[in-house]
Amino acid sequence: MTEFEILKWVHLLAAATWTGGLIVLGFIIQAARKADVQTDVLRAMAGRFGVISWSAMAVAVLTGIRMYTKIGLPWSDFGLKGTLVVLSIAIAGLHQFTARRSSPAIRGMLQGVIMLLAIGIFAAAVTLI
Repeated sequence: MTEFEILKWVHLLAAATWTGGLIVLGFIIQAARKADVQTDVLRAMAGRFGVISWSAMAVAVLTGIRMYTKIGLPWSDFGLKGTLVVLSIAIAGLHQFTARRSSPAIRGMLQGVIMLLAIGIFAAAVTLI
């Protein structure tokens, strides 16, 4: 396996972990709320996911940058995907830091926006390589 193939594999695994986790977490939190799960349990679930998702995001960003420089493509081609990634990180950070003070509706809306951006990142990635 070449370095690029390894980077691509790790990048896709990290991106799938992040995006798949967003989808699964959205459904689990919704089901947990309907089952009247205590707030501290929901926070623990979200906290554990935060560790996994931020780690996956860091790996995806680092491997993505390395792959892009390895291929030698012009950075201007990276614009849409890069913008979506930065926007996702910003909204996810906002969501994480305001979650305790936000209503469930606002938290759900932010989570939905992050999930849509993640799907958009995958769509943008398909056009790059």
